[in-house]
Amino acid sequence: MPGILRQLSGLGGCTHPIRLDGHRTEYDINTTTGEIGRVLQHLESTDLPAGNLLVRCNNRRTTRCAACAEVYRRDTFHLITSGLRGGKGTPEQVGTHPRVFATFTAPSFGPVHNRPSSGRPCRCGTRHDQDDAVLGTALDPDTYDYEAAVLWNAHAGPLWRRFSTYLRREVAKRAGLSQRRFREHARVSFAKVAEYQKRGAVHFHAVIRLDGPTGGDSSPPVWATAELLTDAIKAAAAKVRVDGPVIDGRTHTFAFGRQLDVRTIRSADFNDGQELTERAVAAYIAKYATKGAETATGALDRPLKFAAELAQLDISDHARRLIRTAWSLGARKDLEHLRLRAWAHMLGFRGHFSTKSRRYSTTLGALRDARAQWRRAQAATALPEHENATTYVLAHWVFAGTGLTDTEAWLATSLEPAPGTEGEPTHG
Repeated sequence: MPGILRQLSGLGGCTHPIRLDGHRTEYDINTTTGEIGRVLQHLESTDLPAGNLLVRCNNRRTTRCAACAEVYRRDTFHLITSGLRGGKGTPEQVGTHPRVFATFTAPSFGPVHNRPSSGRPCRCGTRHDQDDAVLGTALDPDTYDYEAAVLWNAHAGPLWRRFSTYLRREVAKRAGLSQRRFREHARVSFAKVAEYQKRGAVHFHAVIRLDGPTGGDSSPPVWATAELLTDAIKAAAAKVRVDGPVIDGRTHTFAFGRQLDVRTIRSADFNDGQELTERAVAAYIAKYATKGAETATGALDRPLKFAAELAQLDISDHARRLIRTAWSLGARKDLEHLRLRAWAHMLGFRGHFSTKSRRYSTTLGALRDARAQWRRAQAATALPEHENATTYVLAHWVFAGTGLTDTEAWLATSLEPAPGTEGEPTHG
């Protein structure tokens, strides 16, 4: 019993771990001759209390694994924060660079039930509560443009990539520079996440920053201001277009919606913290990094295998129509590259939920590596004879399944995560 409790506690609360069969052997190495010496540690999966090595699923979705999603959220928070005020390998001077928080929305595909900011009733004549299940659903499903809505999600990623190119052009234009010369004076850095609106359309939240030519470690030129950046963002967002497919004689072209919000980010020492602060922005963005279509529209958090599954699922009619439209469009040969059936549960969106430019800040991989190194250091402290040893590790693992047995799940509910296991485990 103590052994299985220790193994489950090491999962840090993961409720759907991956089970692996195999072994791991750590050998001592003679630093003079290079010869492999004695065995320092040997692990066989069959000797473990659970019969397998259990490792965290690392799923970012709250609906799939709350514990692993929380780790992902915290990592995203640190990634965003380090690009706003430094740390984690990013210089602190980025906190003095011009930066804004921008939200890019999708266009309209038809009237939906909403809560107007003016306080007026919805078009249906009802004042909906904020938790009303009908919010975001079509007022008239028969006239709502489900086809365009799904194709918008499928093209949202390419639209953002083209926008980032247009933005650099617009900033250069306002500085009186060619695009080639612009790279010698400044650089645009960003980090963004995708969020589903209630109606099932993706929009983007982004931190956008102006740096010097080498990134966050160099000061931007004097002409680089938050006002110039804001103006360039608005111009680029208004111009950018992505051509979509022609379906039954209808040509689809995609652009951002008219609602664009761009606000300057201030440090917490401005106006007693009343301005839009770094921490508030990072927390807001990180919140959406662990959510998908299922949290906004009541859709699915895993792929469909057959369209017939839709009839058995407890989802809204609006979500069902979006998924069915994606599935139907996915059968077209000319849309194979969009992989709409594979991403029907995501209403057509197949991009990464959080992305950043190369020099914005640290990476999720670097944060995970730092956690793994910390755990190894803790293990070395527990085994002082191995602390300064040079070792060779031989490991072989194969997939053996997922999830916990009923007994393991029952035991896991009574456990707190073991110290130092809040991150991802090393897989040997």
